[in-house]
Amino acid sequence: MASSVGNGGRFVSEINVTPFVDVMLVLLIIFMVATPMMSQGLDVDLPQTQHVQALPTEADHMVLTVRRDGKIFLDEYGVDTMEDLEGYLQRLVKEKNNSLFLQADKEVPYGIVVEVMGHIKAVGIEKLGVVAEQPDTRGGKSAAPTKK
Repeated sequence: MASSVGNGGRFVSEINVTPFVDVMLVLLIIFMVATPMMSQGLDVDLPQTQHVQALPTEADHMVLTVRRDGKIFLDEYGVDTMEDLEGYLQRLVKEKNNSLFLQADKEVPYGIVVEVMGHIKAVGIEKLGVVAEQPDTRGGKSAAPTKK
């Protein structure tokens, strides 16, 4: 570190904050770019339907995902058993009065989806949105829920 000589030949001991601010701004930009990439959700091949609405953007909803391999996730968190699912739904959805949307891969057997819906009903959740895609002739995908 270098010191500078100030008035009258005395050393000036001041902190130069410019490099600190530069590093903080670079870190801020890195986190601003990386954060949206971390919350993309789970990879599910959704069924398609004609009449869909946009998924709500408010924070008081949760998405229950059933993947092709049968694994179940509540938002991004894995659920081991159906009994665990009921406990999570009771604590995170029913007690906090959150909305619930069911998102199942189109390759998942119908019986598994009905079983999951039965556990949702057993907890006492009456309103359930189902996430589907609208067919796009241009080849793109747009996920949107349908209300049941």
